[in-house]
Formats: sequence, C-alpha cells, structure tokens
Amino acid sequence: MKGKAIEEMISSGMRATDSYRYMVHEAGGEENVGNTLMDHMNFVNRWKMNAIEGGDAQKVIEILQQEDAKDNDFFFRVKLDDDGRLCNVFWRDSMMKEDYDIFGDVMVFDTTYRTNKYNLICAPFVGINHHWKNVMFGCAFLSDEKVESFQWLFEVFKKSMGGKCPVSLFTDQDQEISNAIEKVFPETRHRLCLWHLHQNAVSRFAKLRSQNYFKDAFKKCLSGCVDENEFESCWSSMISDYKLENHPWFNRLYGLKEKWCTALSKDLFSAGILSSQRSESTNHAIGFSAKKNTSLTEFFGIFKEMLKNWRNKEQKDEFQCSRSIPESALPLTGMLKHASEVYTLTLFRDFEAEFLKSISSSSTLILVEDRMMVYNVSSHDNDGLSHRVIFDCLSNLITCSCKKFKECGFLCYHCLRVHHINSIVSIPESNIKKRWTKFAKSEIWDKFNSTVGRSEKFRDCIPWRHEMARKYYNLVLQCQENKEARMIVEEGYNRDSVAINALMSSLTITEQSDTSIHSNSSHIVQDPTHSVTKGRSQRIKGHFQKSKKKKIDASNSIQAKEFGSKTPNIHLL
Repeated sequence: MKGKAIEEMISSGMRATDSYRYMVHEAGGEENVGNTLMDHMNFVNRWKMNAIEGGDAQKVIEILQQEDAKDNDFFFRVKLDDDGRLCNVFWRDSMMKEDYDIFGDVMVFDTTYRTNKYNLICAPFVGINHHWKNVMFGCAFLSDEKVESFQWLFEVFKKSMGGKCPVSLFTDQDQEISNAIEKVFPETRHRLCLWHLHQNAVSRFAKLRSQNYFKDAFKKCLSGCVDENEFESCWSSMISDYKLENHPWFNRLYGLKEKWCTALSKDLFSAGILSSQRSESTNHAIGFSAKKNTSLTEFFGIFKEMLKNWRNKEQKDEFQCSRSIPESALPLTGMLKHASEVYTLTLFRDFEAEFLKSISSSSTLILVEDRMMVYNVSSHDNDGLSHRVIFDCLSNLITCSCKKFKECGFLCYHCLRVHHINSIVSIPESNIKKRWTKFAKSEIWDKFNSTVGRSEKFRDCIPWRHEMARKYYNLVLQCQENKEARMIVEEGYNRDSVAINALMSSLTITEQSDTSIHSNSSHIVQDPTHSVTKGRSQRIKGHFQKSKKKKIDASNSIQAKEFGSKTPNIHLL
C-alpha cells in the first residue's frame, strides 16, 4: 500500500525526496515511516527500472499500442534503423486530429528542443486555437536532422491528417526542413519565425549586438514595414549604414525575404503570428521539465501531463467565454456588441483595439461607381499613411489594401471606419472567420454529445476513488487506538486483497492476449544509441560488455523497418 502511494506521487511529478518528506509529515515523524530516505530512493529507482523492463523503446511502443487500442482514431508510426533500434517515431491522438481539422490552417514546427539520454530531437507540431493558446497536433522523435528524416515525418503527419495541408507553416532557418517542406507540402507557404531571426541577428554579430539602433533597424525590416517599397528602402539603409553589403548571412536572408517579411506576406492567412508579438509564444512550446538522463518512457509521461494541462486551460477558457461578458472601455452596442457575442475573449480584445483605432481615423470618399464605393482611410497616429477600402453597398463585401483580414482573420480599422460611415451595425458573415469564434469547436461538441467516449469510463472512476480513499482513511483513524478494531480492518484488507488480485490477474491475461493480437510488430525494438554528451565518462568497456554487445547485434533479424497504426483514409476536398 505504501509502495502504491509512492508510485502515485512520483507519477504526478513529485520528486522522490519531496514524496519522502510528505510521508514523514503524514506519519508524524521519520521514526514512524518504517523506512529510511535511502530505502525510499532505492524503491523509486527500482520502480523506474521495472517500468522500462525489456527495453525503454519497447516500452514506449507498448504504450503507443495501448493508446491505439483505447482510442479508435489514435495514430502512430515507428521507423527502425538497420540494427532494429528506434530511429524515428510519430504519434497523435484523436483530439489532435480534431484540433487540426479546425485550427490546422497555421502550424509551427519547432526542432530546437532535445532531451533524454539518447539526444533525440523532439519535433512537436503546434497550432493556435481560438483563444490564441498553443494546441498540439502531434509530436515526434527524430534521430537526426537530415532531409530524409524530415520528409518521412511530414509525409507521415500528412497521411495521419487525411491529406490536409496547412496554409502557413512556420519553422526556424533550417535548409533541410525547407527542402522537405517543398517536397511534401508544395502548396503550403513556408515562413520563417521572426523570433529566431531576431535572436540570430543580435547574437551572432558581436559589434552590432550592443548597438540599439541596429536592433531597431533590423526589427523594422522584419515586421515594421507597411509595403514592399518601404521594406526595400529600410533594408538598403540598414545594409549601407552598417557595411553589410558583402555579409553572406544577410545576403542569404534577403534572398528569403518572402518567407519572413511581413510586408510581403499578407496574401495568405497566418493568424497574425508574423505581425504580432505573440510569435514568441509559439517558440519553445514544449516547456518540458526533462533532463539529459530522462528515458523515453518518462518523457512520454511528461508529454501527456503537459498535454493534459493545455487541454484543461482550454476548457477553462471555453467555460469563461460561455459564462462571461467582456468588459470594454466603450458601450457594448452595435458592431462591438456583435463582436462580444461572436468572438472569444482574446479575439474580442484584438477587435476592440481595431475598433478604437477606427474612431480616431479619418476617411475620404474618392470614387462611386454603381454599387461600389472607394475610400481612403488614414490614421492621425500613423504619419498620414492611408489605405484604400473598396465597399459593396448591396452585399456589404469589403476589402482593404492592408490585407489584415486575409492575414489575421478579422477586420482592420480601415474597414470598420467605412462600416461605421455606412451604418453597418453587425459584422458581415463573410468577415467572420469561424476558427476565431466561440463556436469554433461546435462540430466536436455535437459529436461528443451524440456518442459516449470510452474516456467517460475512466473519468467516472475519479470521484469513486476519492470517496473510497476518504472512507477508508476515516476508518483507519477510527480504529487505530483499538487492537480488536485494527485486526478486523487488517483481516478485511487481506481477504479483499486476495480476491481483487485474482480478478485483476485474470483481466491482465486477457488484455495481454488482446494486445499481442493487435500488435503491429513481431519483434523487440531496441533502444536508440546512447548519446555521449560533454563531460560524460569515457570509460573503456570491459570484455563481457563487448561480448554482450556483439551477441545482441548478431541476433538482430528485423523484417519490418517501419510499422504503426493503419493510415486513415484520405478524403479529397
């Protein structure tokens, strides 16, 4: 019983020393615990080793197969090297697929995070939901950063999502990733993350790093230019002022300007990542608390906890949106009231900022032709810069030269100004992007309400578990001072333990039989090669270790180099 409590505390993320201190406090002193801190630490280490008995990689495969058995739409794919060692692995669950169907128009692929003793590359696929929070589409481990590995991963991801491709895909400045995207996602707009570019520029060049004027000039080129002419002028001035004409990094960066310059990237939807300071929130999205010696099995558990926290936050945001009315500096009337009813609280703030700008802007009607009206709209705070707005007074269709709606998915203040002039009191349906609304996941809600998922069975266990733990704990406290009462409790515990263990053993045998039938691989997957990092011991292996290594390598006979879930059917749109 004590061992089970320790396992639960460690599984929840508590450190071994903290769990021991808790047990000491609960028992009323170290002398009442019944074991020392060293015994406690040894138990935790043995438990972790038993968790990956038979191989770390093999245990992860078994976990993926168990998830596949529980989730009808779970998908995973495993690739092995010539020696049968785990090389690449990708997985996603059914909720990731549902989120991708709704929010998969914009995706961030970040490979800057490495973890565990194998030094594998963690490659998460992250998106932005309607609350402007990170949402997970899938995750992978890669053994290297070659084009072939990225191409394999993108093809597997694409198949797992039914062939759907993102509109915009953000990555860091990596040529191998870029080459793989061109092959697998030829119609996707590949874009470079501004945060990475800015960090590279200010950290690589020692002389320029300390000059605030250079930082401002470079930032202006990245995201401060309105159109192509202004960008070209700013770039030329920066290159000339800091003598960078022959610098290879800046010359290569200029050749990729369509992938990062905000002035040249307004024609396709990007959720405002390029033009927003929120771009930093999509970097290092996986804030794992893993260490260099973290096993794959432990990493998978950490990943599940992080994913659970993300989804709990989304549920809280959904509840808050459904139960609260946003506060505003202006009366919630007309179009602003409509926005508060349609958009999530986060997107309402963005819309409100544009609405406030529209109040302080000015407009001039420059052309009327049949049903079309053309305006010039400018802000007094923007050096008189104006944008042209074309408005159809019959259909309420509206377009602006700033292309904010195309890029971000909600109306700019130029369009709102024209709507106000023409007494439009609600946002036209054509200008409401569902992925930003409170009802973005309405189809998932309908699906959830019409079917009772298997996860309901596990959720129902939680209240029962807490209730029984409370009852038994109160019973123990009541009996602790009476010897006869303690004997009754102990006899009941022993009797119930025998019956429950017999029942659970029979169920385990049945589950193992089902898993063996469901398994896609008939061989044991070997762990990846251990990474020898700086500072690690370079001890020469002994004779028996060398012999054992040769024996394992000689016995490898791998028939399937890749296996996993059945590929979902591709639905052509």
